[in-house]
Amino acid sequence: MSPTFIFSILLFQLLFASQPCHRVLTTAADGRWQLLQKSIGVSAMHMQLLRNDRVVMFDRTDFGKSNLSLPNGKCLTNSSNTALPADCTAHSVEYNVLTNEFRALMVQTDVWCSSGAIMPDGNLVQTGGFNNGERRVRVFSPCSTCDWQEIPNRLAAKRWYASNHILPDGRQIIVGGRGQFNYEFIPKTFAANTFNLPFLSETNDRGVENNLYPFVFLNVDGNLFIFANNRAILLDYVNNKVVKTYPTIPGGNPRSYPSTGSAVLLPLKNLKASAIQAEVFVCGGAPKGSYVQALKGNFIGALNTCARMTITDPNPQWVMETMPMARVMSDMILLPNGKVLIINGAGSGSAGWELGRDPVLSPVMYLPDNEIGSRFETQTPTTIPRMYHSAVVLLRDGRVLVGGSNPHAFYNFTGVLFPTELSLEAFSPAYMDSEFNDLRPTIVAPKSMFGIQIRKKLSVQVQITGKVDPNLVSVTMVAPSFTTHSFSMNQRVLDLGNDNVTASGNSTYNIEYTTPRSYNLAPAGFYLLFVVHQDIPSQAIWVKLR
Repeated sequence: MSPTFIFSILLFQLLFASQPCHRVLTTAADGRWQLLQKSIGVSAMHMQLLRNDRVVMFDRTDFGKSNLSLPNGKCLTNSSNTALPADCTAHSVEYNVLTNEFRALMVQTDVWCSSGAIMPDGNLVQTGGFNNGERRVRVFSPCSTCDWQEIPNRLAAKRWYASNHILPDGRQIIVGGRGQFNYEFIPKTFAANTFNLPFLSETNDRGVENNLYPFVFLNVDGNLFIFANNRAILLDYVNNKVVKTYPTIPGGNPRSYPSTGSAVLLPLKNLKASAIQAEVFVCGGAPKGSYVQALKGNFIGALNTCARMTITDPNPQWVMETMPMARVMSDMILLPNGKVLIINGAGSGSAGWELGRDPVLSPVMYLPDNEIGSRFETQTPTTIPRMYHSAVVLLRDGRVLVGGSNPHAFYNFTGVLFPTELSLEAFSPAYMDSEFNDLRPTIVAPKSMFGIQIRKKLSVQVQITGKVDPNLVSVTMVAPSFTTHSFSMNQRVLDLGNDNVTASGNSTYNIEYTTPRSYNLAPAGFYLLFVVHQDIPSQAIWVKLR
């Protein structure tokens, strides 16, 4: 890789300028696409941003060969791998955002359709998978030479297509999976048992499931909102008790794998209020019966509806909205300015091998604070279909990293409708355009890796060259997500607003803010801290909430 290319990437990071390494496809108002790597050798089925600005990605180990060799002649020998008993290729990579380089990693068991989360110490702790990986716990530490460490038989149950979430006490909860109508915790603080969750068996469509990778969000009261198929509950996981049952989404169509929609917990705001509201937003999916029909070669059009509900209301109800285009297998990413990017996916069919059709190339921006009817804005399309097994994550500079797509049982590049995709792209929302440079804050202090605590008054110093509106300045905290199969686990944005904005000369301002008052709002761990001015975010710094 040439020094000139690496320098251009670094310059992009520092200046928020658009320095694409291929043809710009767009006007600034609709965002820009940039091809980062034509091939990283591995299809990015799973993605996680780490605190050192590197992204760990992995697919499955029983695909056969990937297009990236393991270093130093390493090979993985596994007699149960019928595709390739001796495999000298990588199925995981670490991508360095700042240098646009990647290195091969060696995962030892099958991570296909697994889950995970960043622990409070910054380590990625990742769980489950297929066959020899179904009860594994894996740990990846953020360092330039680290590789996967694996712990056998650490899970009490087989976890395949499960969802994980970090809890206020620092543990992870692992919910569901194929044939698992229960949940468990890691690390284990007592006997490695599971806890029954009948809701998961109640939402299981016979022969189809439609309740895998349930959407799990930590509510502001410390309970868990769990959505599967077409409805949801609020779970007191401490006492294993359902404390609220939510209504079915109007229309009753499923939104969970394989009728795969996506969901987010919208940004939490007004955090000093006595009663904080929390809203969940679910979009897309496939109509009931789509999976079975797709197996027969009939590809039913995806859903174009979204459902939004204030889950903290005494009598919560879903409010329906219509997207500009139908989507199944799309991803939803919360941006630092509170908007939601809906990206990737197909216009018909369902999740599963060869079961999606009509790739949706245009992302959509959702503006949650606008009036209904004016909340969706179509963005500039990519040229690369991202279908089954694609993934996205938000980066510290505000771009969205996009990779993956492999709708096949193996790596197939020719003779198929949608070739296995090994490339990486970045989507830069319009807020990164140079026309907003005078509004964009630059954080001067503190430096990255700053430690914070709950219920503290703090300040951040920024430079803004243009005219500043103190009423339109906000500090936001963003939890980095573990993304796979159209769901970004642990994704969370906290809008802290500001307590005071004071000028200190030379286009420099002190922004005072108050950290969240409870670990129910923000579990301990690493967050991206942005300053947003008139919807234009700074580059973030990493902060550690202790």
